[in-house]
Amino acid sequence: SRQLGLKLIANVTYGYTAANFSGRMPAIEVGDSVVSKGRETLERAISLVERTEKWRVRVCYGDTDSMFVLVPGRTREEAFKIGEEISEAVTKDNPFPIKLKLEKVYQPCILQTKKRYVGNMYESADQEEPIFEAKGIETIRRDGCPSSAKVLEKSLKVLFNTHDVSKVKEYVCRQFTKILEGKASMQDLIIAKEFRGISGYKEKASVPALTLTR
Repeated sequence: SRQLGLKLIANVTYGYTAANFSGRMPAIEVGDSVVSKGRETLERAISLVERTEKWRVRVCYGDTDSMFVLVPGRTREEAFKIGEEISEAVTKDNPFPIKLKLEKVYQPCILQTKKRYVGNMYESADQEEPIFEAKGIETIRRDGCPSSAKVLEKSLKVLFNTHDVSKVKEYVCRQFTKILEGKASMQDLIIAKEFRGISGYKEKASVPALTLTR
């Protein structure tokens, strides 16, 4: 709770001071310092993790206040143990009250781009059944039709559970056959999203409503 409170204070301070035109208390130096100190702390943590040879890990993604650490060739239990060691080492390397917390282990995981990833989540070493968790991808976005979200989520679950791409292909082909034969639910094929007008999008925008209108 304390860590979350400090994070929110930093976020609000940044929002107030970095808003030059609409802010009530603009002070770009303060806003820049919030961002730079956060980045500095993250980069120092990444450097510490990657130069510690005993862990044999690689940071494949770091953003704002978190990082994804790839632990190749180890079991989930070993990943949790290494994760705890990393969090302790990074916490000791920073002044109070900065603290790094091991949140979860993904096995397997697909990291698509910044803030877009999905995986089977384990929050403790003794957790037997994983939780399917997605961030920023189409399974949880609201700018497409329900069918695309359902097909993508099921495809990912098939891939995670079987590790067999041919099984994913079979499932996707069955779903497209249903759509082409008119057996799919019409409700699942409706896109409900505000249309901003012909001139409301960039020239090369690929938006279904825009394409249909043109």
